[in-house]
Amino acid sequence: MREINAQDITAAVKRLCMEANSYLPGDIKERICKCYENEPWDLAKNILGIIKENYEIAEDKYVPICQDTGVACVFLEIGQDVHINGNLEEAIHQGVREGYIEGCLRKSVVRDPLDRVNTTDNTPAMIYYNIVPGDGLKLTVAPKGFGSENMSQIKMLKPSDGLEGVKAFILKAVEDAGPNPCPPIVVGVGIGGTFDKAAFLAKKALMRDTNVRNADPFYADLENEMLEKINALGIGPQGVGGKTTALAVNIEKMATHIAGLPVAVNINCHVTRHKSIEL
Repeated sequence: MREINAQDITAAVKRLCMEANSYLPGDIKERICKCYENEPWDLAKNILGIIKENYEIAEDKYVPICQDTGVACVFLEIGQDVHINGNLEEAIHQGVREGYIEGCLRKSVVRDPLDRVNTTDNTPAMIYYNIVPGDGLKLTVAPKGFGSENMSQIKMLKPSDGLEGVKAFILKAVEDAGPNPCPPIVVGVGIGGTFDKAAFLAKKALMRDTNVRNADPFYADLENEMLEKINALGIGPQGVGGKTTALAVNIEKMATHIAGLPVAVNINCHVTRHKSIEL
């Protein structure tokens, strides 16, 4: 049995909150640069150039890439042979608290969805657990801005809607979003499970490197097809038109009930922030 101190988790989460908000993942930067090179529409190309300049300044000056520093979504892969010395959830919340205060990051969490009183330290975090074999602990912090989160959708399709129904819903979700999620976007899709599990799969899909396709060739082809169809919509960067509406479509799937076909679309702006560490 391996023991990990709660204080080490707090320190790791604090660091990840600050770094994830300032450093865009390498795969996202690569895709933005590639889209910039291939974008034929001058206005869209100019917007992509500004986006590129923005993330370069953020990295150089160690400042947030975006003013919306998001809700702290924290994903844990906990080895079944690990014991945490201390309160795990409080350690995570404390790490978020320290990271957002010390990093001068915008505090956007309200204590109640209706009374709207700000908690002033961006807690509580949204925590997702996965128990895995071994004695490791992997932490991923993904600050999720709500301009894009608000554009996400879920639909309980009928099995008879089939593949074409899934495609149509994904496309409709992006069309409905239009320029609101600050495109170019990354589209996370969850298919299967239950109402809540599909939404989790869609958010999990956003954590995957955009250069890595689904391991199932059928879904890998579907990812490529939907990216092509989304970019054919002509929404473009910041909604000005062009061929760069999305940088990637990532799909995760799992088993479901014979009577169901849940599909969730979790949209993220080009600032698809996430950073991981293994303790």
